[in-house]
Amino acid sequence: MPTTTAKGSLWTQPGGRRYPALDGEVHADVAVVGGGIVGLTTALLLKRRGLSVVVLEADRVAGGATGNNTAKVTALQATAYSTIAGTAGSGAARDYAAASLAGVEVLARIVEDERIACDLERRSACTFAMTPDERQAVLDEADAAREAGLDIGVDEPDVPFPVYATVSLGDQLSIHPGRYGRGLAEAVDGDGCQVFEDSRVTGVHDGDPVTVDTAAGVVHASSVVVATHYPMLDRGVYFARLEASRSYCVAARLTSGAPPRMMAINAGSPTWSVNAHGDLLILAGQAHQAGDRGVSEEKYLALEAFAREHWPVAAVTHRWSAQDVIAYDKLPMIGPYVPGSRRLYVATGFRKWGLSTGTFAATLLADAITGQNSPLAGTFRPNRVTLRAVPHLFGMNAKVAADLVGDRLIPCDTRDSADIAAGEAAVVADGTGRKGVYRDPDGVCHAVSLRCTHLGCLVRFNAAETSWDCPCHGSRFDVDGTVLEGPATTPLPRRDP
Repeated sequence: MPTTTAKGSLWTQPGGRRYPALDGEVHADVAVVGGGIVGLTTALLLKRRGLSVVVLEADRVAGGATGNNTAKVTALQATAYSTIAGTAGSGAARDYAAASLAGVEVLARIVEDERIACDLERRSACTFAMTPDERQAVLDEADAAREAGLDIGVDEPDVPFPVYATVSLGDQLSIHPGRYGRGLAEAVDGDGCQVFEDSRVTGVHDGDPVTVDTAAGVVHASSVVVATHYPMLDRGVYFARLEASRSYCVAARLTSGAPPRMMAINAGSPTWSVNAHGDLLILAGQAHQAGDRGVSEEKYLALEAFAREHWPVAAVTHRWSAQDVIAYDKLPMIGPYVPGSRRLYVATGFRKWGLSTGTFAATLLADAITGQNSPLAGTFRPNRVTLRAVPHLFGMNAKVAADLVGDRLIPCDTRDSADIAAGEAAVVADGTGRKGVYRDPDGVCHAVSLRCTHLGCLVRFNAAETSWDCPCHGSRFDVDGTVLEGPATTPLPRRDP
């Protein structure tokens, strides 16, 4: 049977240009926290308007959500319009359509203007019914998308299984998101603007100017944009209005040659998202809430099994995953970090469609910072209250409360750390508390506190990705406690094995 031959995202590559870590003090008009699609696009748009910008990335540019997605840049997004119309109204759905369409075209123009070699192709995007039970969801999405202003069609995806209904949108984009993100960084850096990698922000202090701290340096800026995917500052109570979802992705080489050039996703659950790049088929899905119990390699194996069931797979070449942030009312949050702020801005909540709507978010942020009004700003303001979605908001926070308390009541593993096998993790007693212990394949034992450094929930082991994940707000940590994903900014304390 064909086997997986590689691991890691198709879009992230070793080597390439490196940017220095911030060391010392720097002054700029705008500091952008986060070197992904939103942060880099915002920085480029502001640079074009004559402002000096500093970008601070905790790891490498385009290495987070930007480098771990399905490469679709589209305004047709599964069942987004019927969902948003239900939670926020048809007017919000129309604004979301306008924003998403604008994001697609802004990205295309940037690729052309900056001559970024990112394999951009114009393609149709399609939402389809894979089973008869999904048919009504597709028909509802067609009605909602049409009412929202999309010029939809009924093109069927070229997939090797029956399709029971479709809605499609032409002239969308597929790109190599890693190359695009790195091209953005190159366009930003220089001429008074700077990009810094390995520069995790540890604090932002209001003032005139605003001060942004990293481990080895400080940026003083008139305005700050927090584009960290999940907001890393607790002000604004974002953690109570956002939830985090993880999804998995594989790329496969087919014995029949290059797959059809398609961007498709079904309307039901489980979700199967299909794309193609070069000679590789891309398949994504198997979503779950961040920090769920019992997550294992089965997430990847299910994707591989689905691919082999329907396509002639020669080998699975890549595996990767991503975390998506979802607002309680399903709309992005873009604008002042807290009501009335004219110095601190944020963009978050793109669900699984950040390449298009994240690009639009950058245009909205650039307008706000330079004093230009956008007719769409009100729809996406972060401090909005969407009454229809309040019951879901209550449900989200009830789950957080249950997770915060419930995990502390579960008995620890009775084994000693020395009894944990290679490749295995366990929660064991640590005096009056508990710790997470993982033994790596080389036999080295790693032990950390289980208490998330964000707001104190207990993290859970994710065996699919060998990480400790927080079920409350989605922070993720390596087995040695290093922060992999926020909102946490402080590592888990290490413990003696």
